[in-house]
Amino acid sequence: MCGIIGVVAQAGTPASPIIYDGLTVLQHRGQDAAGIVTCEGEQLFQRKSNGLVRDVFQQRHMETLAGHMGVGHVRYPTAGTSSCAEAQPFYTNSPHGISLAHNGNLTNADELRTQLYKEDLRHVNTNSDSEVLMNIFAHELHKRGKMYIADELHLDVVDIFEAVSKVHERCRGGYAIITMITGYGILGFRDPWGIRPLIIGRREGANGGDEWVLASESVALHALGCEIVRDVDPGEAVFITAGGQFYEKQCAESPTYTPCIFEHVYFARPDSIIDGISVHRARLKMGRKLAARIPEVHPDSKIDVVIPVPDSGRIAAMELAKDLDVPFREGFVKNRYVGRTFIMPGQAIRKDSVRKKLNPIPYEFEGKNVLLVDDSIVRGNTSAKIVQMARDAGASKVFFASAAPPVIHPNVYGIDMPAKTEYIAHGRTEKQVSEKIGADWLIYQTLDDLIDACSGGDRNIDSFDTSCFNGEYVTGDIDQAYLEKLENARNDSAKSAQIKNDEIIEIHNEP
Repeated sequence: MCGIIGVVAQAGTPASPIIYDGLTVLQHRGQDAAGIVTCEGEQLFQRKSNGLVRDVFQQRHMETLAGHMGVGHVRYPTAGTSSCAEAQPFYTNSPHGISLAHNGNLTNADELRTQLYKEDLRHVNTNSDSEVLMNIFAHELHKRGKMYIADELHLDVVDIFEAVSKVHERCRGGYAIITMITGYGILGFRDPWGIRPLIIGRREGANGGDEWVLASESVALHALGCEIVRDVDPGEAVFITAGGQFYEKQCAESPTYTPCIFEHVYFARPDSIIDGISVHRARLKMGRKLAARIPEVHPDSKIDVVIPVPDSGRIAAMELAKDLDVPFREGFVKNRYVGRTFIMPGQAIRKDSVRKKLNPIPYEFEGKNVLLVDDSIVRGNTSAKIVQMARDAGASKVFFASAAPPVIHPNVYGIDMPAKTEYIAHGRTEKQVSEKIGADWLIYQTLDDLIDACSGGDRNIDSFDTSCFNGEYVTGDIDQAYLEKLENARNDSAKSAQIKNDEIIEIHNEP
């Protein structure tokens, strides 16, 4: 999962501060690396590196990122390594000069990489599927031919949309793309299933004209003072010229609207609206659904207090407590300077971070039957630590509620959920998971209730991608061989090896 943003400001208005501000709001989507590429005329300017947005960009870097349009990216690695060379945006010089930021994961990246080398005669330098996708688009755009007007090289928007159509034909998986074509404009497009989010915003510039922003979440657009235009449709492409002209076209033959439901469970900020669905409202409904089931499943439990696991469990916990008529209390103090443990590479790092991230308030636990509420349970190590913290703080009994169903299948579309053998729910019943994390009882959200909680927006969504819960992959190309290969690449031991071996040649970057 990554965060992406593209900006076309008015001529004379630097895009880099706008992109920077947008990336800071999208920081929750990736803490591994950050990057910005801007364009002034035919000249590109780049800064990218491992680290948080605030650490990667200093004043001296911002002063060199000239131009009124550009793209930005915050990275959370799902495939490849954590090498600085894999920080985005990626760049290729042919044709025209293309800079690309990608959120998602290609499921046929290996096949495409072979095609690029043997048939398209293009080189891919990293292990990133994002670089693969960039080269597919670049190759297809190059094939559209050259057009000269008054002896000047000209790129027609029709060629751009045709190239996107070919990307949809060749690429499988989940992807939201923002790419800048040097001197021409910003292109955004979304996979034909709409798995990964992308939204359009517009604001009035200092001189009265329109400025355009594309971003992963609406919250970035709100922070920049944009009005929300709409979500990019599945399979659709939008192109904004350097002069601010807006073009749109459906580029997929048979798009279906199946966005990833885990955006609403965990990844997105609660103040975002994704595909017409309020994340905050969805999480409230998750809590309401759980509250309705607890008296049925555990009728004899006396719950004295409901305590959320900060931060993504808080909204569901508030509504659950309200419906159960049980006090809601903040029982854990969160260290705001430790990142999201779910997206940290390596189990040892995650375990260490949990201890540093949360600290209990004993007063809220002493002698009480406590219901802890979290957004989901993946590996279960964090949940076990939190349950033990509650007991150490004096809780009489500790119950646990997950706002999501059991995670038992890999997510292949851009969320780095581990090998299924590392899931705590893999091969275990609800009671066994409860015993494993040390809770007196555990309740999961049902999948039907989760889908219902996330429904009811103002877009006509066909269904949700719920593959990590039920193993149903909407792209239709996932088999056991692929899942086994994915497991070998994503388990913690494999990632530990990748961390130690990340020396990849990268293009010049100002330190």
